[in-house]
Amino acid sequence: MTRTLSRPERLAWARLARTPRIGPLTFHRLIARFRTPSAALEALPRISQLTPPSIDRVEAELDGVEALGAQLVASSEPDYPPLLAQLDAPPPLIALRGDAKLLHKPTIAIVGSREASAGALLFAERLAADLGAAGFTIVSGLARGLDGAVHKGSLATGTAAVLAGGLDHPYPPQNLRLHEAICARGVVVSEAPLGTIARARDFPRRNSIISGVCRGVVIIEAALRSGSLITARAAADQGRDVMAVPGSPLDPRARGSNALIKQGATWIESAEDVMAALGDNAPPLRPLSAGPLFDSDDAEPPPPPGLPKKIAALLSPTPIHVNDLARLCEAPMGAVAAALTELELEGRAASLPGGYAALGRHAFSGD
Repeated sequence: MTRTLSRPERLAWARLARTPRIGPLTFHRLIARFRTPSAALEALPRISQLTPPSIDRVEAELDGVEALGAQLVASSEPDYPPLLAQLDAPPPLIALRGDAKLLHKPTIAIVGSREASAGALLFAERLAADLGAAGFTIVSGLARGLDGAVHKGSLATGTAAVLAGGLDHPYPPQNLRLHEAICARGVVVSEAPLGTIARARDFPRRNSIISGVCRGVVIIEAALRSGSLITARAAADQGRDVMAVPGSPLDPRARGSNALIKQGATWIESAEDVMAALGDNAPPLRPLSAGPLFDSDDAEPPPPPGLPKKIAALLSPTPIHVNDLARLCEAPMGAVAAALTELELEGRAASLPGGYAALGRHAFSGD
């Protein structure tokens, strides 16, 4: 079941989510083990040396978000985007400014080059308008170039912009008026805390949210090394449909999107092509699961003594699946997950997408 959190519950949820070194995977493992964020916060001093932000700091963020006419939404709440909630470890907390219901409609992402050609800009705007008229919410990243054309084309029917920085720091500056228009007529999404200025390393995570809230992703004019291809890879990892618009082989801006088609992405020339690609196999909007947060069962027990040390000795720079760790240790999956959580909080392990783990210093530390 899902329900709207009370303010004290939301503050505890946000404090745990904003604790340094606790990313989505670690967060959800802590909730699975301790059942509520309050209980997880109480346990942190016993299992790690991590310090959550103060209640005053989180209250200030919550007040600031509300002052913008926005809301902080936990992954266990009804307003949370349902497709994003289906990921193995969805962002525990996102900020939404605008009409959150738009992300409960069928959603398609359209992304592409910041230095797009005139033809690509015109096609992106038309494709977004046509798909919007067909009932889709169109999602993009508010970047200059093609993203801006996508948002303009779908502003009348419903568009969602995903930011790499906080809600109060939209980027780039030349799209500020468009940002305000989307806040008024669409919805703006951010995982970053209020006050965060986007850095280069924040954009891949933003891209994974773009694909995560969508049923499929359309790539238009992507170079071989571009953020759009990161979005395409994230979409494929998340089980989303990847589609691409072919471009001239003489234009380096199209080499990445053409390569995607060679690798199996669906060739797109119209909105009808997008809808045909989705067909009856489009991911259904299944009910959101709150996990164990509101269950009445006893909390998951801590790992047996010695298991974290045993698992740490097995970890290496090469990722290993948690199922294999459980088999090698002859331990239940729940105990292995609890041990990995302790190792992550100590910085000795890191979880990777797909249920893999590796030595902490050799893996992506942001979960």
